[in-house]
Amino acid sequence: MPKTESNLVWRTNAPLAPCTTLQVGGPASALVDVASREAFLAALRRADAERLPVHILGGGSNVVISDDGLKSAVIRIHGGTIDAEPGSDEQWNVHVGAGVPWTSLVEWSVRADLAGIECLAGIPGRVGAAPIQNIGAYGQEISNVLKSIGAIELDSREYVRFTAAECGFGYRNSHFKSEWQGRYAIMDVELTLRKGAPATLRYGQLASQFSPSQLPSLKQVADTVTTIRRDKSMVVDHQDPNHRSAGSFFTNPIVTEAVANDVDRRTTEELPRWSIGNGNVKLSAAWLIDHAGMKKGYGTEHVGLSTNHTLAIVNKGHATATDLTKFAAHIRQRVASKWGVLLHPEPMLMGFGQTWAELLSGLSQRSDDTCYRNV
Repeated sequence: MPKTESNLVWRTNAPLAPCTTLQVGGPASALVDVASREAFLAALRRADAERLPVHILGGGSNVVISDDGLKSAVIRIHGGTIDAEPGSDEQWNVHVGAGVPWTSLVEWSVRADLAGIECLAGIPGRVGAAPIQNIGAYGQEISNVLKSIGAIELDSREYVRFTAAECGFGYRNSHFKSEWQGRYAIMDVELTLRKGAPATLRYGQLASQFSPSQLPSLKQVADTVTTIRRDKSMVVDHQDPNHRSAGSFFTNPIVTEAVANDVDRRTTEELPRWSIGNGNVKLSAAWLIDHAGMKKGYGTEHVGLSTNHTLAIVNKGHATATDLTKFAAHIRQRVASKWGVLLHPEPMLMGFGQTWAELLSGLSQRSDDTCYRNV
């Protein structure tokens, strides 16, 4: 039964599966939605009074919550404003609240003719979660345009500000996802976007949608990205049978040139590979999965690969978090056995008490692979 105190609606034993795009996971001891920094601090005080630890949940598009749920107070940040002011050399400083949907920010920036995030159209979730894993797609990453982040340290309750350089951004990673995990709650971000600048067309698949002489608008690029993502079931569309997913489940592995060459020697097909410097090469996780014999739709009646994209693991209906993690362990093991490359999951674990490496290693040792089939 919800309780209202200090303008907070505090729901006990609250289901969390509906709060995530994978739609798996058990309940939270408490769930509360906040729309301001003051409400967030009030929720922390209430959690203290209830002697509950705190978890922060955004749009739930990049998490896997355990079937046991969370013995904690789960705080979700909603809403916020988008405020922009011109800087120098056509650069605009854009301040955005953490609870603003990411798609709303991209749509706003395109309307305002502010370039820098148009290729990130269609990505689900909220703005506050975007820097945690340094979201990126089609030639852009948020770290390319992020100027600073405002956050509350959960222990001290102090509001602090970090420059982009202090956040430790890497490929789908940041300090907030690694050594700072669980330490801060992001309240707002500041971006630097470029007024009137051309759209980014670095990514081959995106650039191929336009003629070489064409200079597409930001809206044309954002719309095209959204269409590409929709065709891959990478947008939230409840009419799509693949919609219960966390998007790309594994990151594209970064390996040494020697490992990439070894994979190349063992295939008769062209291996997608991108040199990223320092003797390292990025490989396509989707290609590795597909060429390890696991095609689109591979799985069981409850869990499997998307029928539109090999990289997405889908809850087909009535799957559990255990089903999903066992399947992820199976995919990882098959790829490692075939190609000698370990895949790393992109979503964050909540309520498991283990890292992905610990969880998947244990599940691989106990897995029964006979239940999985190609459709």
